[in-house]
Amino acid sequence: MNNEIRKLPKKTIIIIGVMIVIALIGFLFLKDLKEQKLIEILQSIGYKNIKDVTVINKLSVEDAETRYRSTVYKVKFYNQDSNQTCIGFVHKEKDNHYTKDIDCK
Repeated sequence: MNNEIRKLPKKTIIIIGVMIVIALIGFLFLKDLKEQKLIEILQSIGYKNIKDVTVINKLSVEDAETRYRSTVYKVKFYNQDSNQTCIGFVHKEKDNHYTKDIDCK
């Protein structure tokens, strides 16, 4: 029982490497787009001078009575006007109307 272990061909290793790089670039691009979108949303609800925006979580929720689906973002950012770190929820409702539940410390 002599088990022979064959090496992967170089072409296969290169293809796998390229696929990993493309996936990583796509992930970082989508993360950046989500953060840019949230910066615009936060500016529209009153937080003008912010930095270090991080989207912690994005949830799809449904109202039990109306069966309407909406989105809730959990965000963390630094408010430069008040020198505070803020964390909380931004809820996207009908007609791109946003409500917030944000606590700054």
